Amino acid sequence: MKKLFKEIYEELILVLKGKTLDTLLPPIVFVVTLNLLNLNISIIISIALSILLWLNRVIRHDNQKYAIFGLLGVIIASLFAYLNNDPRTYFIPDILGSGLILLITVYTLIVNKPLAAYVSHITRGWPLAWFWRKDILPAYREVTWLWLFYFVLRTTFESILFLNDSIEQLVWFNTFVGFPLLVFILTVSYIYGMWRLHLLKGPGVDEFIEKKEPPFRGQTRGF
Repeated sequence: MKKLFKEIYEELILVLKGKTLDTLLPPIVFVVTLNLLNLNISIIISIALSILLWLNRVIRHDNQKYAIFGLLGVIIASLFAYLNNDPRTYFIPDILGSGLILLITVYTLIVNKPLAAYVSHITRGWPLAWFWRKDILPAYREVTWLWLFYFVLRTTFESILFLNDSIEQLVWFNTFVGFPLLVFILTVSYIYGMWRLHLLKGPGVDEFIEKKEPPFRGQTRGF
């Protein structure tokens, strides 16, 4: 059991590394400063914080992907809020992004090329052909259905809070409900996905690359 927990922790770090601080902190700071200062100063502070987070990644030679996405997201969100002179519109890009991911997830299920497979491919660099095998694909399709539930829940709650002008609740929902729920969904996805791959009896990635014949050992680490 201890080995399983360590494995899940390492897998979560692989997927989420850099995301928490770079993308979640600026919106929190925006709301906090908005309650103390005016809109323009809140925008300046949130953009400055995003730049500092990005520079920190550069100096430490860390992966800058999430920092850059976070900075671009804050700039776009700030433009919405500034041009409309309305703090609520700061969160429009985030809600639109959630809706877009929801649509992409549905589309990948319709064409039977599930989103979970693409995310794993991008994160780990495994060959796409492995994911599309009949003894591999069902596991990623079923996990993508679980992700769809999360995206529907998140988009629905974000939209309701936005329409009700509940800016602070929207940020706290994403931070203390949305993100922990995402960690839970990813944990369940990993456990279920590994169990499902074992039942499907397909080859592990290394066996697929080496073109081994059955019976297969199967995937022993990573989903």
